Amino acid sequence: MPKTHRVELTDADRQWLFEFIGRGEAPAREQTRARVLLKADEGPEGPAWTDDRIADALELSSGGVAGIRRRFTERGLEGCVRRKSPDREYGTKLDGEQEAELIRLACSEAPEGRSQWSLRLLSDKMVELGVVDTLSHETVRLTLKKTDSSRIEIGNG
Repeated sequence: MPKTHRVELTDADRQWLFEFIGRGEAPAREQTRARVLLKADEGPEGPAWTDDRIADALELSSGGVAGIRRRFTERGLEGCVRRKSPDREYGTKLDGEQEAELIRLACSEAPEGRSQWSLRLLSDKMVELGVVDTLSHETVRLTLKKTDSSRIEIGNG
């Protein structure tokens, strides 16, 4: 099967990859991608190994090697080696004042008939008090997880 994604490195690319690997500071996956590119280099000074040979030498699948070749042609050298940033950023549901209100509520006396607050009770109470329009129990969990208060006891029910 002919290769659809050719890796041809310049001298500067090769030097950057050798220095990147040589520093040894990058995560192992990034160093492995760099090694794949060096072995797959079909330029005048590259070894031009086959995907199967690279896969055997670096203990990868040949499909993984083909994916690295593809990413190199799509994203370039650093875009292939470095981890891709997430496409989406998640905003926070609660601002500082709303978080403070949630913590105050969680530290208060539990509702009648309950020994402690549950995540769902807290989220429902925040909506009932008009602090937020909607609030999931998961947001409550994540927010309270950030606090270090020993007074907060939350049940699962």
